[in-house]
Amino acid sequence: MGILSLLLAVIILAGTLWPAGAWAFTPYDTNYKDSFDRLVWTQSAYNPVGVLGREIYIPDPKDPSKQVFSPLVQPKDLFIDDNDQIYIADTGNSRIVQLDEKGNLVRILDVKESPLKKPEGIFIDGKGDIYVADTGNKRVVRLDSNGKLIKEFKRPDSKFLPESFKYDPIKLVVDKRGFLYIATLGGYQGLLQLDPDGNFQSFFGANKTDFSVMDAFKRVVYTREMYLREISKLPGSVASVTIDKSGLIYTVTKEVERGQIKKLNIAGKDLLATKDEFSDSVVNRVFGEMRFPPKDKTKPQLNDLTVDRNGNITAIDSTLKYVNQYDGNGNLLFFWGGDASASSTKLGVVKTPSAIASNSKNELFILDEENNAVQEFRLSEFGALVHKANALTQDGRYEDSEKYWQEVLRLNAFYTPAVLGLAKAAYKKGEYVKAEELFKEAGFVQGYSDAFWQVRLQWFQKNFGLLMNVIVIGGLLIYLFNRFTRKSEWRRRWRERPRSRVPLVVQLKHVFYIMKHPIDGFTAIRYESKGSMASSMIILFFAMVSFGVMRAATDFTFNPSIVLDVNLITVFLQFLIVLIGWVVSNYLISTIYRGEGRFRDVLYGSSYAMFPFIIVGLPLTLISNGMTLSEGSIYNFLENGLYIWVILLLFWKVQAMQNYSVGETGMNIFLSLVTMTILGVLIFITFGLSNELKDFFYSVYQEVTIR
Repeated sequence: MGILSLLLAVIILAGTLWPAGAWAFTPYDTNYKDSFDRLVWTQSAYNPVGVLGREIYIPDPKDPSKQVFSPLVQPKDLFIDDNDQIYIADTGNSRIVQLDEKGNLVRILDVKESPLKKPEGIFIDGKGDIYVADTGNKRVVRLDSNGKLIKEFKRPDSKFLPESFKYDPIKLVVDKRGFLYIATLGGYQGLLQLDPDGNFQSFFGANKTDFSVMDAFKRVVYTREMYLREISKLPGSVASVTIDKSGLIYTVTKEVERGQIKKLNIAGKDLLATKDEFSDSVVNRVFGEMRFPPKDKTKPQLNDLTVDRNGNITAIDSTLKYVNQYDGNGNLLFFWGGDASASSTKLGVVKTPSAIASNSKNELFILDEENNAVQEFRLSEFGALVHKANALTQDGRYEDSEKYWQEVLRLNAFYTPAVLGLAKAAYKKGEYVKAEELFKEAGFVQGYSDAFWQVRLQWFQKNFGLLMNVIVIGGLLIYLFNRFTRKSEWRRRWRERPRSRVPLVVQLKHVFYIMKHPIDGFTAIRYESKGSMASSMIILFFAMVSFGVMRAATDFTFNPSIVLDVNLITVFLQFLIVLIGWVVSNYLISTIYRGEGRFRDVLYGSSYAMFPFIIVGLPLTLISNGMTLSEGSIYNFLENGLYIWVILLLFWKVQAMQNYSVGETGMNIFLSLVTMTILGVLIFITFGLSNELKDFFYSVYQEVTIR
């Protein structure tokens, strides 16, 4: 009994001395997705440590000496000021609730001289003034630090503001100049920018309308009246906005597929869509993560975001309930989320996330609209380590970040940002071979290309003299050899040697004639028997092998998927299926479209047309391993030229073998492609029905055997 008492005392003492949150349970999985969209499980980045805002008591209106419970009702927004004071837009109660950093009630702001009505947004500036998006009253109010009304911003009176614009403020921020940036309900024009006096300045940070191929088709084909009857296609409206300590404005939008999060400078330029540190290309990022696509095909819908003191962006997803965290450049760090069961409530699982904020300690606070409370999350040891390493990397202190990234990699060998951080550190130190390997492992093409450039440059600097000597001496030897053997007997006999008359050899050599004279060459296959099954199959076999080599051996710079396992059997099957589909479809169309070619002519000609894969594809694969992205235009020119050459050969094959005009050839190819598509759909349906039929007969068999 004495031992049990002692043990219980030790446990209680340890519980009092152990850091808060150390025993926190995380009822969710934390993940990361690498450059190849592979899902990686990681240690928890944040641990849930508590719930705030549930114990709100106010004086009883009937008896001020008593306290009555006054819970939050459908709260919509959350803001944490520089002193870590927590402000909640308690929409259902038409008030602002202020809590201290520990969650204790400080005061209730309801602006008695001009009562609030369903406020949905809150912002505190550096002076302590309080700005409220008073949605129900269609205004923004400015209060001083004591909660006294200073000014209200109603709908601006400006000729530049469309009459159709609805002024329903839902979120807002204020910059250091006192300019207001207001997100309005359904405001597809962007943020409404007002000066400190409430005058309209402009719309800021608007999204662009997606313009699809179908939209372009409608614009060309439809009359003006038909086009005007179409439902207007508008850009997504900004759902929320925040601002960082540097004055950069961040917006989040639900109804767009790309660029859901924007980081805007004073000119309205999105810094997340600019060049990466090592990249020359401009990319439009996609934000909002998911582990696996839901069965109902629900897509992420980001509805609020916060920026911590390190510049990391954390956004909440109102649909899938995930929390997504990115660094200041928009690169994914973590995302996490648990099963928000309707029948239970768990610490750490937010049922209806409506707002998110962070304090000076980089802790996260997520407002749960359904549970009417705020959940607090604290960085774990792993999360803090990643933040420390990433902050050094973002500041360009790559060598200082190396030891931290090494520790992160020790804790999780599959966490790609650690590999990328070590790659940048190696590049900075001049360890280009190591950097090249690490960039490839991380799937970062530009960094890999830059490191390889340096490796190649060092090799040329080291071996340039030897290389030039070999070239000069080799050229001189060839010149001397030709000069002194030009009139020799054995050279004469070689030039006059009898040419091979073996049919297969002649047919294989005919492919070179086709490369120079395609129409005459394909005509010779049709009428002069210059092609055969054996020669066609040989060319087709080597073309298929060349295609497989291109897919599997092209350098990582131009073929990032090489990092993943390339299944050559799948590649070969894809090549053969497309070719067989083409041959069958083209023959069928030619038969009913006044064509003269036989099935074997179509097969032989199509096989010969694949020859560029051999004479261009293999050399291109070889030289790609010595090229960087700086020579990407050369590589793309050669690769595109290869496919254009194959297409032209197929065009000339149809024209020559079917005896078509140019217009008839084009129509034949178009109908052949349509037929290929129809055959593919029919085969897919057939296999699907076959599986259903098999399951049906199996079910019948089970019924019979059971009875």
